[in-house]
Amino acid sequence: MHLRRSKLEIYEAMLETLAKRPLKVDSIAYKTSMDCTMVRQYLEFLIKNGLVEEKFSGDKKFYAITERGKAVFRALSFQKRLDKITESIRAISEALEALPTLKSKENEKESENE
Repeated sequence: MHLRRSKLEIYEAMLETLAKRPLKVDSIAYKTSMDCTMVRQYLEFLIKNGLVEEKFSGDKKFYAITERGKAVFRALSFQKRLDKITESIRAISEALEALPTLKSKENEKESENE
């Protein structure tokens, strides 16, 4: 079962797939778990924005990521890593806040000793 992906997530998945090597529509569809009609629509947008280009080998059409597309993909990947780091820091911070403070433990010990 696939969760519904946002357009940005779909574009990112397509750029990631094409960053490895140029592919035909059916290969992109297979690797991104989409149907060919949807892939063509998203490719149209990526081509229009200079992120992907068409390449021909004989009578076969391939799609390849451009330098601009690589730069956008790197930025998206970097942002995703930053988001994960932020989530980790937030979780650690919340866990630390939930722990009793050292001061209160010291105060408890002093009260017991009196």
